[in-house]
Amino acid sequence: MSTEPELRTDPALLPVLDELRRREPIFHRPEFGSTRADHRAMTVEDFWEVGASGRRYSRDYVLDVLDERQRNPQPDPWETGEFHCRQLADAVYLLTYTLRQGERVTRRATIWRRDPEGWKIVFHQGTVVADG
Repeated sequence: MSTEPELRTDPALLPVLDELRRREPIFHRPEFGSTRADHRAMTVEDFWEVGASGRRYSRDYVLDVLDERQRNPQPDPWETGEFHCRQLADAVYLLTYTLRQGERVTRRATIWRRDPEGWKIVFHQGTVVADG
């Protein structure tokens, strides 16, 4: 018996899946903005995240880290796959996927909300995939 869930996106959500897939991984898509103002605009006021370490991070902390990355850019090759989208409420969606950064593999989950101004990130979590 497989421990893996069978993740299928409802065909009616495929356009949403396509839009959100192009925005992930969050804060790594310069075409959606790379400044603090851009990142602030793409997150809700009470945005927070759980990092792969298990630590919780506030919106301001995340924005500070992103500012530092802009000042000192480093190569960060990555690859995404295994996208799945589920609608949670009216205009609120859960997008999950796998992110590979070299040897490091994480499962990612982002809650997105479609606002009149565009897509907003409500919450994000990354979890390291255990060996074996």
